[in-house]
Amino acid sequence: MASDSTVANGRETAALNGEPVMKRPRESAQESLRVAKEPQNKVTVVLGAQWGDEGKGKVVDLLAMDADIVCRCQGGNNAGHTVVVDSVEYDFHLLPSGVLNKKALSFIGNGVVIHLPGLFEEAEKNLQKGKGLQGWEERLKISDRAHIVFNFHQAVDGIQEQQRQQQEGKNLGTTKKGIGPAYSSKAARNGLRVCDLVSDFKVFEEKFRVLAEHFLTMYPNLNIDIDSELNQLKEYAERLRPLVTDGVYFMHKALTGPSKKILVEGANAALLDIDFGTYPFVTSSNCTVGGVCTGLGVPPSYVGRVYGVVKAYTTRVGVGAFPTEQNNELGALLQSRGREFGVTTGRKRRCGWLDLILVRYAHMVNGFSAIALTKLDILDTLPEIKVGVAYKVDGEPLPSFPGSLSSLFLSAVEMLLPQQTTP
Repeated sequence: MASDSTVANGRETAALNGEPVMKRPRESAQESLRVAKEPQNKVTVVLGAQWGDEGKGKVVDLLAMDADIVCRCQGGNNAGHTVVVDSVEYDFHLLPSGVLNKKALSFIGNGVVIHLPGLFEEAEKNLQKGKGLQGWEERLKISDRAHIVFNFHQAVDGIQEQQRQQQEGKNLGTTKKGIGPAYSSKAARNGLRVCDLVSDFKVFEEKFRVLAEHFLTMYPNLNIDIDSELNQLKEYAERLRPLVTDGVYFMHKALTGPSKKILVEGANAALLDIDFGTYPFVTSSNCTVGGVCTGLGVPPSYVGRVYGVVKAYTTRVGVGAFPTEQNNELGALLQSRGREFGVTTGRKRRCGWLDLILVRYAHMVNGFSAIALTKLDILDTLPEIKVGVAYKVDGEPLPSFPGSLSSLFLSAVEMLLPQQTTP
């Protein structure tokens, strides 16, 4: 087979096996490229920019007032935030705090790990506090792809923390809610999902027993009642079934359908992210903006404004590096005035000056559209307010936030006095 080409009447022709063939006019690069339309619906994201407890719940509550859908994309009931409505204080750990908006749908995405007893107990406790949660089951959808936290995950979490204390003389400060072991099961591909529980229970039971035996092999002293938990899970399956939906399709319809305001409520915070946080003193999920895409099935182009919540001073629960910590009377004053006690654990939070190096780093990772600054009033009575502006090791400033904890522990903080009050 042979071909040749000539130009006739300004148009290129080709000869194929002796027969003339007219070539199509070449399209310009501009004509051939199809530019996708800007998505009509985008998700608005609220994320913590420090070590958690920045006041995300308050910001979410304000934005959720006119939202159509409020989503959780990662974490479990290790997170905690408080929302006050009509003078009633509601505590949320697993439920999106937007569930208080009776006109909005709440959605728990595939990136969340769910402890079912914890979910229903949380709802019951908040129902007893006020009317805000009435009808919550009609307003909640749960992704069929979300993984389940079992009681033995929580038991293992406690054992692992005890082992760390014995072997290294320190622990990670875990909430012992089973979050780490549940994500470990997910990564090991032997975890069980919501869709498994609401399908054939006999098949689920077989997989559950295999998973439980797996942990019993690793931890022979693990005290668990497999049959009792299976009976409990069978009851929960019936309550759960009406709430379960295909999460990917649910989000796709929400994003591509009629105009909707979609809010994503981040749990934990940037410096607790499994990849970008102060490892190993972190949580087991991605608390940064990437977790929104993987935890909900949202394409990156559908991520809209990203708000970083920053407390006017810095707090941290548990162990780990804390360069601007004030382990003194000032720290105690901040703790007292700011009511710095964990919602989930009740533990006292360590307190210190605002660390702008941390906030800058969180912005690098998340690309915040804006910052929501909280608790500035707690500093009202202080004669001076300081902020950390640089880390130095051996007198030399570090160019960015260090990945190595040893560098962070060795860092001296350069402080700036931005404002001094007058008597």
